[in-house]
Order: sequence, then structure tokens, then C-alpha cells
Amino acid sequence: MSKNMSAKGGSASGGKNKVRAIFIGTPDFATPSLKVMIDDKQFDIVAVVTQPDKKVGRKQIITPPPIKALAEKNVIPVLQPEKISDIEFEILNLKPDLIIVIAYAQVVPENILNIPKYGVINIHGSLLPKYRGASCIQAAILNGDKKTGITIMKMDKGLDTGSILAQSEIDILKTDTAGSLYKKLSELGAEFLASTLKKYINGKIKPDPQDDSLANYVGLLKKQDGKIDWNKTAVEIERFICAMYPWPGAFASLNIKNKKLNIKILAAESESLSINKYKIGELFLDNNKLAVQCGKDSLVIKKLQLEGKKEIDSEEFLRGYKNFVGKILD
Repeated sequence: MSKNMSAKGGSASGGKNKVRAIFIGTPDFATPSLKVMIDDKQFDIVAVVTQPDKKVGRKQIITPPPIKALAEKNVIPVLQPEKISDIEFEILNLKPDLIIVIAYAQVVPENILNIPKYGVINIHGSLLPKYRGASCIQAAILNGDKKTGITIMKMDKGLDTGSILAQSEIDILKTDTAGSLYKKLSELGAEFLASTLKKYINGKIKPDPQDDSLANYVGLLKKQDGKIDWNKTAVEIERFICAMYPWPGAFASLNIKNKKLNIKILAAESESLSINKYKIGELFLDNNKLAVQCGKDSLVIKKLQLEGKKEIDSEEFLRGYKNFVGKILD
């Protein structure tokens, strides 16, 4: 379901002159939208701005951002400043009519926001003003929301505070993780980006200011944010596991022979058990399934990963580590 904010009606007509646009983004979340903009004949992507290449993985291989690879494949110039403010002059010289920003991870300064005549447009992975900030996808799962979506807005100098051009929503399934929602929202944003931009440029959408009284902020997740609090209910912990997958990953620790061993819990049953007879955090068997006692009710673990080992399902885990049953997860 999608809606345009303050739409005046009518369809956007293609102009004779292409709209000069700069696309700013970094991860694969932004690639479907860039592809749509490249393929649309009404827009001319004159440059792509992305983060510098970074070392990735255990071997620290220098790897370009996904957006850079797509831009180079389409022979589009790429700028990779450490700080976007360093290329204000280059952006000015490109004479963009429009700038599109998706998942760039840098604040765009006001001087750059004021360069294009149609402003700077952003795609955000929540139904603003709800969940302004970086971990908007995880927040929707953590809070048990039934729906989430994409917001296309005209950026201002605040953090996700700009006026809304359009929104589109999707259901959050019980099986959704941050990873699966990330993919769905990435594709959803691409689906209606070009049509929304055309309506906006042709004056058929009037930006609609956000109601700041309804806003809340969600910060950038850190690795330690994945630690599970077993005092919470089984329902809350199940949502937490989904929200933390694939990164930073929900984890707990076991003390084995005076040594702390970290365990990532990657997936749990979608229905909690009405079992409350064990110590909080205790691993036990229920019908030969590995379960853990939570602050209220218990949770069946489906998939996990011991520190330094590969991902395994709970059945395989029990074959190799049955002596862990009865231990307390911290």
C-alpha cells in the first residue's frame, strides 16, 4: 500500500530535458533504487557519491561499496570523499537539478542541501516520523510493530526531519528478521522512487511536514547491543533475536571450565513455551528440543553458533554438546 502526501492528482508527464541527478549512497540497500534511476530515461545520473573503499573480512581485502560497482558498470563518475563537505565545489560544478540520498551514513551539510533546485531527496526505512535514525528496521521488529515501510522525504538540516513526499507500507511477518526486512524495504523503495520524483518535480506532490510530536530516534547499533537479557519475556527475546540478525547478532555467554564462551542465537521458535520452572537463562530439553528459560516463558532455540565455529541447527549442537544442557546462559 502506498500513498503520496498532499497529491494534487494527475500523472507526471515526461519532460523533454532530462533531470540532472546525483545519487548518494553506499550499501546494497541503495542499489535497486540506483538501478531504477539509471534505467529511467527522464533522469541523467551525472555522478555517484559513496564511501571510500574499505578493508573487509578476515583477510582485510580492500572492497568497493556495492553502489560504486553498479555505477562503474554503467560508466557513471564516482566520488568517494572521506567527508562529503570536501566535495561541495565538485557537486556545485555538476549543476544537479536533484540529489538523491539513500543509506549514506554521513550527514549532508546545509550548503549542499541548497545546491539543487529540487532539493535533496532521501529514502528512509521507516514510516516517519516513527524511528528517525540508523536502526529503524531493527526498531520496528523490536517493538512488535505489525507494519513498517519506506518514506521518501525532502531533506533538511535535521536528522530525518524533512517533509514527506510519499510513503509505502508492508506487513512485518513473524518470521521476518532485520535481514529479510532490509531486502524487502530496499526493493519497495526502488518500486516507487522514480514515479514519486516525477510527480514532485511536476508539482503534483506538495511536501508534507512531519509531526515532530510523534517522532522518536533510534541510534546506530554497536556489537555489544546484541547481548541478550534473559530476564525479558520469551516473546521479547524472540523479537530481539530477529532484530539482531544478521548483525550484530544476538548473543549470550556460558562459563565452561572457568572460561567464557560466547554463543550467537541465530533463530528461535516462533511460539514460546509456557514453561517457567527453570532458572532464568538455563538450557533444558523439551521434547528433545533445546530450550532456554526466559524471565517469562521459555524459547526453543533453532539455530546457533559457537564462538569461532560455523552456524549449526540445535539438533547438531545437541549431538556434539549435550553436556551444555543444564548450564546457565549469561
